Amino acid sequence: MTKSNRINKLRANMAEKSLDSFLISSAENRHYFSGFRGSAGFLWITHSEAILITDFRYTEQAELQAPDFKIIRLGKQFDWLNEVLYGKKEFRIGFEDLSLPVSNFNSILNETRGVSERIELVPTSSLADEIRSVKEPEEIELLTKAILIADHAMESTAEKIRPKMSEKEIAWMLEQTMRENGADALSFDTIVASGTNGAKPHHKPTDRKLDYGDAVTIDMGALYDGYCSDITRTFVLGKANEKFIEVYDTVLSAMEVAESTATSGMTGKEIDGLARNIIINAGYGDAFGHSLGHGIGVAVHEYPRVGPFSSDQLIENGMVFSIEPGIYLTGWGGIRIEDLVVMENGHPRVLTTAHKRELIEL
Repeated sequence: MTKSNRINKLRANMAEKSLDSFLISSAENRHYFSGFRGSAGFLWITHSEAILITDFRYTEQAELQAPDFKIIRLGKQFDWLNEVLYGKKEFRIGFEDLSLPVSNFNSILNETRGVSERIELVPTSSLADEIRSVKEPEEIELLTKAILIADHAMESTAEKIRPKMSEKEIAWMLEQTMRENGADALSFDTIVASGTNGAKPHHKPTDRKLDYGDAVTIDMGALYDGYCSDITRTFVLGKANEKFIEVYDTVLSAMEVAESTATSGMTGKEIDGLARNIIINAGYGDAFGHSLGHGIGVAVHEYPRVGPFSSDQLIENGMVFSIEPGIYLTGWGGIRIEDLVVMENGHPRVLTTAHKRELIEL
């Protein structure tokens, strides 16, 4: 799908909500709808115009990356509104309320005061995000490349982990390997959680050194050509004990049930329940405190939501999302395993290639 087709879908959504324009402030949606990857700017989409507003640092880049957009150089942050709203008697402006700070909202109110007879600002964050949730074939190709980069780094680094290595050292090895194999950046800060640190799902790597018998959870991802990957594996350094095997098998079973029985047309809540019930029945329901998964694309967390409190949004073919059950036990550690899947022909197809069973013991 071309950028113009994406904008046409956005305009159709705008029409459904009786919006005259849509102000895009999030970096992910700027990139998705225009191709512009600068770190500052706005998109102003009406039913007849597509405008990119950015400052002096990025105007040349904007002209190259967003050739179908009119470029306006940013001066005072919202003074360009006077130009685009001039002569409009009434105007309904949709905006991304989750990415637009209150200070910017107030600036918009000040700039539009007196320009038109009636300006209405309408919070509509999901307007663009829902379009992004269904991936085009070209997007799935880019996601697959990002996934392969992370998978390779996971497997090659796992083979090098030794006692007395610190969590920070392992994180650096992972990040270096991803860079060497084509990653433009990291999708997010790498998580390496060893021993009892594994009970903290978003643990930040420390100087703690690994010892024989330690479990280590690694959660990482590569950014490639604007698209993110995300993978988690949990290993044990040396021989896995009975407790580790029991918890690991429970988490793996929860993942496999979700991957094999989820179907298009289910809600994210229903898919979450497929895995969560396995963990609950094993007696660890209170130790699985996060959602089963999340959508992924130009952002590492995006639509669809796959959790116990997800909305009634249905999972459709073309959606790419994570399946990442986990069990976290304070004072013992934790185990999480994560794959990325694409809903295809009514069923999930696993995109992640890194081994799960074969890499338990290092």
